[in-house]
Order: sequence, then C-alpha cells, then structure tokens
Amino acid sequence: MASILSKKKKKNREKYRLSDLKTLGLELLSSRAKINNLPLLLTFVSPTSRPQYALEALLFLQAFFTPLLPLLPLSSYSTNTTGTAKDDPDFIYRIWLRSKFDEFLNSLIDISVSPQSEEALREVVLDTIMEFVKVGNGGRFHSAIYHRFIQSIVHSTLGIDVLLDLLASKYFKYIDIRYFTYIAVEKLARTLEAKDISDNKIVSSDGDTSHSRPSVELSIRKIYYILSHIPSLENMDEKADYEMWNGLGVFIKDGDCKEHSELQKAEDKLHKIDKSSNNVLSAANIAKKIKIKFTKAWASFLRLPLPLDVYKEVLVTLHEAVIPHFSNPILLCDFLTRSYNIGGIISVMALSSLYILMTQHGLEYPNFYEKLYALLVPSIFMVKHRAKFFELLDSCLKSPLLPAYLAAAFTKKLSRLSLSVPPSGGLVIIALIHNLLRRHPSINWLVHREDGGEISEKHSREGKDGESENSCVTTELSSKERGIDHFDNEEISPVKTNAVRSSLWEVDTVRHHYCPPVSRFVLSLENDLTVRRKTTELAVNDFSSGSYVTIFREEIRRRVKQVPLAFYKATPTSLFSESDFPGWTFKFKENDESVTSNDDNGNIDKSEDQDHGFAKRQRIECS
Repeated sequence: MASILSKKKKKNREKYRLSDLKTLGLELLSSRAKINNLPLLLTFVSPTSRPQYALEALLFLQAFFTPLLPLLPLSSYSTNTTGTAKDDPDFIYRIWLRSKFDEFLNSLIDISVSPQSEEALREVVLDTIMEFVKVGNGGRFHSAIYHRFIQSIVHSTLGIDVLLDLLASKYFKYIDIRYFTYIAVEKLARTLEAKDISDNKIVSSDGDTSHSRPSVELSIRKIYYILSHIPSLENMDEKADYEMWNGLGVFIKDGDCKEHSELQKAEDKLHKIDKSSNNVLSAANIAKKIKIKFTKAWASFLRLPLPLDVYKEVLVTLHEAVIPHFSNPILLCDFLTRSYNIGGIISVMALSSLYILMTQHGLEYPNFYEKLYALLVPSIFMVKHRAKFFELLDSCLKSPLLPAYLAAAFTKKLSRLSLSVPPSGGLVIIALIHNLLRRHPSINWLVHREDGGEISEKHSREGKDGESENSCVTTELSSKERGIDHFDNEEISPVKTNAVRSSLWEVDTVRHHYCPPVSRFVLSLENDLTVRRKTTELAVNDFSSGSYVTIFREEIRRRVKQVPLAFYKATPTSLFSESDFPGWTFKFKENDESVTSNDDNGNIDKSEDQDHGFAKRQRIECS
C-alpha cells in the first residue's frame, strides 16, 4: 500500500515544473484560501525528490510554518481537550496544521539522514530544523524536536559525516543546545545499554532486539563524537553572560506552558526563577546545571560496550576532558578500575585517570601497586603512550611512605629490564633507579652488597671465642651461596619477589652497554645518592620519549675530542693482545720445512702431514 501511494505521489510531482512550484508557494503565503496547496508542497519535501524541487518547497513551507508555530497546539493536546473545544472550527484547523507540521518535520529528518540527499540540501534542512527548535515551543527551546533530531542522527546508517560536523561547528557554541544535547545523549545511551548479546544481536534495556552489533557500534561512535565535540566547560563560572540559541539570553521560566514529559521537566528546571537575581539564573548556577547534565551523559556513555578504538580514545582524554568537569569524579572509579584490571595497553591508558582519583579525590585501590608492577614488561618500552606511563610511574613511587620492600621490588625489576630493553628504555630505567635510590635511602644497600656479609661477621666473633669448627662451616656455606640471585623475575607480586635479598648487579653490566649514552649515563649511579644536598632528582620526561632516532641525533651533535681513526698506529703482530687474555701468551714459530712429502709414486704421505700438524700445534705454547 505504501509503495502504491509513493508511486502516485511521484507521478503527481512529475506534473509540476519549478515555476509551478513557486506559484503554489506564493499562493499559500498570500491567502488562507489556498491552504490546500500545503499538502501538495509537502509531497515535494522527500529524499526521492529532485534537490531543486525539494529546496523550493522547503523554503516556502518554512516561511509558512515559522510565524504560526508558536500558536499551534501540541500534538497530544487534542486528547485532553473538552468537547466544546473539539467542536471549534478554528481549533480543528490548528490541529490539522499541527499534523501537517509534524509531517513536514518528519520529512526534513528523513532528508537529513538519507544517503541520497545532497550535502547542500542537508545543510539547509539542518538550519530549518534548528529554527523550529528555536521557536517551536512558544518562543522557548523545543526540546522534543531536538531530541528526535539527535536520535535520528545517532540511529541512522550514515557514518560521521558533514551533518554532525555542521551541528558541532555551528550550534554547540550555544549554552542551551549543549544542555539539551547532554540530556538527549543520556537518554540515547540508556536505550543502547546492552543486557544480553547473542547471535550478533544486542538486546537493549527496553527489550528491543532490532539493533545489530555493527549498528550499535556505529551509534556509540556517533555519541562519542557528539560528546567529544561539545566545547569544554572550563572557565564557565567566570562568564557573566551566555549565548543562547532561543534568543532570550537568560534562563527564564514560562509558567504558562505545562508539559509533563521528562525532557520538558528538564526544560522547566533549566528556566526556573532565581529570585535572588531578578528572575535570571546566575552564571554559577548555570554552570552547575550544565555540569550535572555533563556528568549524567558521560556516566551513561561509559556504561556502554565501547568499541576498542573508542575505548582507547576515551581513556587517553578522560583525565583532561572529563574528570575536571565531573560533579563527582568518584563515579568513574568502577570504569577505571575495570579498565586497569584488563592489563596491557588498556591499563597503561587508564593509569592517568586512576592516579588522579587516588591522589586528588581519595580513591582507595588496595592492589594498585601489584597491577603497576605487573605492567613492567619489555613490551611497555615500545608502546605509543610509554612517555606518560613512565612519568606516572615515577610519580607513583615518589611517596616517602612507600615500604622498603616495595621500593626494592620496583628498583630490582627495572634493573633486570635494563638488560633486555632498547637503549632508549635503558636511559629511562637509569633515571627511575636514580630517583628511587635517592628517595628511599633504606634500599641503597642494593647498589653494593657483599655475599654472606652477616655470616662473615659471625665468623669473626666465633673465631675470637675459639670455635674454629663452626667458623669453617659458616665460611663454606657463604662460599656456596655466593653468586646466587634470590630475586624471582617471574613473580607478579612485588611482596614475593625476594628483591630485598638481591642486589643491582645488572647496573654494573649496563656499564659495558654497547650504546655509549647508556654506558655514560649509568655512571650517575656511582654517586652517593643518600646525600640529598649534593644530588638532585632526574626529570623522567627528558628520557621517556627517547628512541633510536633521538639517541642518534644527540650523538651526532656531540663534540668529540679524539676522533677514532681507520688505521693502526703500529702494525699488529697477533690477533689478540695480551691484555685481552691476562695470564696467557700466544706464540707462533714459522717452519720452513715441507708440510707434506711425496712417496716414490707421487702420493702424499698423510701420516707425515698429521705428525707435522701435531708438531705445529705444539709450538703454540701456553704459559
């Protein structure tokens, strides 16, 4: 039936030329007797119409409805009207006009989200819809129309295109549009909140199973785009005036309009009277209301099953774009702790926001350091956000109340990682170890620790008492334990790593690193870091963003005093020098005798050759 009607409308549209359409529009605007031109013009406002015809009809219909819209009743108003009012011809006429306006509005929304529509036409449609939002509720903001429009954009099959870009660039600067955008996003996020996922279908909280997984992910991406493109709430308290889209410039309550929907209640709340300031809300109160809606919108969004790329983007910007403007940042603790427990790069990204909640908002997370210790793996030195991670790692280990075993575990783990990470990672590790040793003097014994030190002291005391037998046993035990590292590198809990029984022998190995900057930088650990007056902490951010490229650039900028030459000052006489192998000398005596001899038949005497080779090897003397 619908296809038959659409074919009839298409045939009727083909009868008219563009000039005829202009005549119909002018007649509609000039005389009420030509009101029957209204349904005919509405048939041209369709995604299937030619763009010129749709644009011409749209402009005439906008000019017709804009002055009448404040006078029209609500769509649901007719159901609550008394019998005498229903019989009023003027009232019936206005109800009919309202139904035609709703039809016109639906056509505009269809054009805005249709892939067949041209971008220029969609921009005009956007401006028309926003004009109706501006004056459609008796001169006040028409939140219902705006919510329907946002809902249609989010649930459409179109990707993030020019329509969302135009909406964000042209209208998100108005404070009332921001306010109702947050309300619309909160409602949309609640409808998309999934309870069950099966067979590529997502069952929403209202029981609707019509949303497939790709369509829900697309809707989530659009919601995130809207939230991330609303201007920041910074310095809102300092502004004395706000730019409003509905032209009032202030939040004033209109007591004559009585609507009971959820959006209208929010609208009434936004326009309520502030008796202390002549019926005008103060800037601080407006900022407070916006912050509350901001918090609810983001909290609802973060409960959705976010795609992985959106998840990462949210975690990267959460500590700067969301937490400072949240009315109660502790509400984010569930989302952040869940992200931090995932591990890998997700945990690294969640660390910034979680650290802010712990240090500035009193969040308690008992297993924080265990999860942080588990992130110290070689791959962390090659991830994209490693610079921020190392800065936060240094900040998390800065507290003087940190237990010695915990500081020792992190120091030893970093020391072990220095043997397997790239040179840029080695520089960061040295800086972190330097700061840890300086902040926590109780772990400086890790730098130089003699094996069996306590046993040796016992041996000296017992020797004085004449117990030579026990002293021999203790000496033998200490010699057996020498060279054993009790540190368990595979243990994920810093408490069980036995780092307090180990030493930083890896630091001495790094002194012979193949990369000159690393071997030079490690010499800074030879200073007595317990003397705080003579030492300073190292800025980890100076090394956290390093790579092979930065190291190479620094090396070629260095001025060297002695340039390595490509020739020998003296002709070498041996392959190895005596300093390479202390205690060994290598001598070779040349022999002019023939190595092999031939018999009478010209064959080579192999036994003589073997004897000669044995004698030759004997001449390489080892002393």
